[in-house]
Amino acid sequence: MKMTGNKCLLDTSVIIHFFKNSEQIVQLLNSFEEIYVSSTVVGELYYGAYASSNPKKHIDQIQSFLINCITVQLDISTSIIYGQIKSQLKRKGTPIPENDIWIAATSIEHKIPLFTSDKHFALLELDLIPL
Repeated sequence: MKMTGNKCLLDTSVIIHFFKNSEQIVQLLNSFEEIYVSSTVVGELYYGAYASSNPKKHIDQIQSFLINCITVQLDISTSIIYGQIKSQLKRKGTPIPENDIWIAATSIEHKIPLFTSDKHFALLELDLIPL
């Protein structure tokens, strides 16, 4: 596990584990001084809430969680990195989910380690905090 500093960018997978009360995730998240979430992840969380059988419960859960996070917006620099990553993946023939490319681009742009349980991020040159 390679970590730079005491901050992390959360992938949706880690937040879902947190919502399921994973003690390991709770302890790890409590060890960080700064927790970042990309606007892409926020969108994925709200999609999951609205698609669930109890949207109000999940929206309240998301809002309570995000109070303790710093939200990172996508911008032109993120878009450039996204294009580089996607073209590299295409050349290698190793696609990953579209939103995960945006999340990876955010991690690279802001130089924040990505905390994830998704194995396909290992295909990219990222500073990862694997679960």
